[in-house]
Amino acid sequence: MPSRLGLLLLVSGLIPAGGLHAQPSAPENLVTRAGDRSVILHWDTVAAADLKGYRVYRAPAPGGPFEQPVPAVFLHPHFVDFDVENGTTYYYRVRAVDTADRESTDSNTAAARPDVLDDDAFLDLVAQTAFDYFWYEANPENGLIRDRNTSTSASSIAAVGFGLSALTVGIDRGWISREAGRTRVRTTLEFFWNSPHGPGPDATGYRGFYYHFLDMETGRRAGTTELSTIDTALLMAGILHVRQYFDGDDPDEVAIRALADSLYERVEWDWMQVRGPRIAHGWKPETGFLPWDWGGYNEAMILYLLALGSPTHAVGPEAWTAWTSTYTWATHYGYSFVVFPPLFGHQYSHVWIDFRGIRDAYMRAKGIDYFENSRRATLANRAYAIDNPNGFAGYGEHAWGLTASDGPDGYRARGAPPAQNDDGTLTPTAAGGSMPFAPEVVLPTLRHLYDTYRTRLWGRYGFRDALNPTRGWFATDHLGIDQGPIVLMIENHRTGRVWDVFMQHEAVQRGLERAGFTPVSTGQAPSPEAPGGTRLLPAYPSPATTRAVIPFTLAVPAHVRLRVHDLLGRTVATLVDGARPAGRHEAALDVAGLPAGVYVYTLTAGTARATGKLVVY
Repeated sequence: MPSRLGLLLLVSGLIPAGGLHAQPSAPENLVTRAGDRSVILHWDTVAAADLKGYRVYRAPAPGGPFEQPVPAVFLHPHFVDFDVENGTTYYYRVRAVDTADRESTDSNTAAARPDVLDDDAFLDLVAQTAFDYFWYEANPENGLIRDRNTSTSASSIAAVGFGLSALTVGIDRGWISREAGRTRVRTTLEFFWNSPHGPGPDATGYRGFYYHFLDMETGRRAGTTELSTIDTALLMAGILHVRQYFDGDDPDEVAIRALADSLYERVEWDWMQVRGPRIAHGWKPETGFLPWDWGGYNEAMILYLLALGSPTHAVGPEAWTAWTSTYTWATHYGYSFVVFPPLFGHQYSHVWIDFRGIRDAYMRAKGIDYFENSRRATLANRAYAIDNPNGFAGYGEHAWGLTASDGPDGYRARGAPPAQNDDGTLTPTAAGGSMPFAPEVVLPTLRHLYDTYRTRLWGRYGFRDALNPTRGWFATDHLGIDQGPIVLMIENHRTGRVWDVFMQHEAVQRGLERAGFTPVSTGQAPSPEAPGGTRLLPAYPSPATTRAVIPFTLAVPAHVRLRVHDLLGRTVATLVDGARPAGRHEAALDVAGLPAGVYVYTLTAGTARATGKLVVY
């Protein structure tokens, strides 16, 4: 029974008839992501102990009537609407609901107009939805990011590394403000610097390394996970990237640089060399060093290069020699390359390091660079799916991508060629993470996966982890180590911005030098042939001051589009847009009116696509 004061207030109309408790607060910052026949909604979590969830309302006009597209209470602050038609504008509002089924007032109204997207708009959508993972699945109090988007998930320090770099893309693309991004970055770096660090079993890290998984709230070691060398390297890559990116005088940016330097210099890379020059996989306080060392080829190039470049605890050049000594060079489907079946091993290091036009001793002997090696691995992975030796459903020229992922029988490192654990499971990030290597086959694949499996594979953060058409199985989760390569490699393909910033760090350059990398003889990145013999040649002169020439060759007649973009992805010039005959062509660019800086030019000829870089003074 309510008190006398409660009865008086109730009769007076000063409290709702449902009781003395106030209705929940209204959700804030409702935003939409519109695609082809889909709309994704995000809003901020409502903090309330008695929160039951949220109801979503939709209307055909700003003034209503608003009705629930799905009559349900949603537990999480996200919603994906597939019951929409292209070309129609929809208006959305959200209300919080408490355990007594009382609704809040309306959130802000957000509009969305789904439509068929051209290639640029489609890449915008895929990249931004992948970026959203790192914004909404982070703990804003410490910057930790979930391994996967489930409420019980621990934080993956590799996901944090990808997420730090993703924040820079979000700033450059206007998805978040620079102030919001640097605040999140500083929070993250301060957490890692100040978190419990020592040999105890419940610390966050030890000797500069961090545990593979951390508790999302306390930041301490999750379970009995290992102190991980490769995951620490991926975290440090993100830290060094933001250290270079935030180069201003703002106090937060000054602090970010100091924290990044301190975190990197604290890592005792040489401590993990327990059996010779190679670096161990990790360490546990209960049992000591893990019994395995990193030998090539896989994702650990970034680990060795950061260890080689360390100003405080560097490993010697013999570590790189030992790393490359275990490579396997093979030919599959006409492509010769250093083999590692799962595609993530050909992608993770390339997220940050631009290997175009530089070679170590091993690659000098083979006559290619690691970028070309990853291109060949990508095309061989696709060729395997086209060949489809096991006859799995759905495989084909636009349905390929074997890498580590969930599957109907659990998480496995799948790959090909040669086949490794192939059970019919395909992974969108396997294609998306190869965007710079082979855009002419990656983009059609991503579009095919979206068009064919949209309602099962597309979720709140874009592509879910995996699918297995043979078994009729679709993943329910998004993973941070999936979404990171997608957003960052799309950006590298479009602007090279992640590479350009990261490669400026002196430790990165020192690591490459100590590993024996040197430029190719021309001083320019090689321009591999795209299907059909299309070839984009280096622009000259570069740097250019008044005029630059961009040459290209066509083996067959094609419709050609040659555009120049700044590092924010904005088109500054369209040099060619029309049919051209086979042969060599040149396009001139007047650079006199362009601000000094780095520009990216992109050639599209039929299904072929290639990019190059031009410096303007």
